[in-house]
Amino acid sequence: MKIKKLFLFGLIAVLMLTSVACSQGTNGKQAGSKDGVTKIKIANYFAEDHPQNVALREKFKKIVEEKTNGKVVVEIYPSNQLGDEAQFTNGVRNGTIEMAITGMGLQTADPKIGAVEWPFLFESYDHARKALNGEVGDEIKAEFRKLGVEPLAWTVNGFRVISANRPIKSMDDFKGFRLRMPNIPIFVNTGKALGANVQPLPLSEVFTALEQKVIDGQENPYATLKASGFYEVQKYVLESNHMFSPNVYLMNKKLFDSFDKETQQIIKEAAQESANYEWELLLKSEEDVKKFLKEKGLEIIVPDAQFKEQMVKAMDPVYQDLYKQYDWAKAFVEKVRNSK
Repeated sequence: MKIKKLFLFGLIAVLMLTSVACSQGTNGKQAGSKDGVTKIKIANYFAEDHPQNVALREKFKKIVEEKTNGKVVVEIYPSNQLGDEAQFTNGVRNGTIEMAITGMGLQTADPKIGAVEWPFLFESYDHARKALNGEVGDEIKAEFRKLGVEPLAWTVNGFRVISANRPIKSMDDFKGFRLRMPNIPIFVNTGKALGANVQPLPLSEVFTALEQKVIDGQENPYATLKASGFYEVQKYVLESNHMFSPNVYLMNKKLFDSFDKETQQIIKEAAQESANYEWELLLKSEEDVKKFLKEKGLEIIVPDAQFKEQMVKAMDPVYQDLYKQYDWAKAFVEKVRNSK
């Protein structure tokens, strides 16, 4: 009888361990895998018709599903459907969400990730693209992997411009200007260096704040200016291009590592093709957005050489603080600037 009881207890223990192993998601084998099919949910904060989601639908989803013969299924969740950026980024890190398109929000965990958004670092889209797809991007990718995510490809959100309820044509025009910026130190410090009165606010609150004149303006890439409807409550745009904002395809690293080499290669190639397409769409759409804004009555102000030089020069204290704070900062900036 004792032998039978011991056997029974042993069998129960084995079954319990098996059940736990099967329920581990990305901590075990492939998350969301059922009947040999793995589901990849992709979260992002972009509108459904934004170039990011167009590229996901037309390239990444199609390529992955076709080349894996349906063994990997892609589901896209735009417009913060799976939470805000911090929530879905953390979801990718812990494996509850398989993949996301994010900004550089993880700089709160690793400051080097945010270095690509330092002010006036990139001179053009070509410069940014070359750097991100070269040694500079590889250096940042290594930092992402330390945080449990696999960076698959760099995409573009755009150079940031300032929309305003009054014209900004000189450094003096920043004085007393209430400028909304993300609540991230490098953004806040950049705005203050320009001489603005920085007001950190979540993006979801910006339209109402502009409409009620709680703030005088905000800064974002052109695509966001249109998609969020800020043009309805603004009259001017300063094409400052003060910061470049990239995006990145991130996948839970344990999930990515659980795929066989062939599937990993399919995912990487699909991500790169999708990213290339998104760059093309974004750059084209930016010109379309500028035309749209002008038709809506907004004046786009392109700073002259002197004004631009003054804005760049105003960042010297910001960079000096960064160089004191991070021993890698100066070498990184030189690497970026030499990547032209």
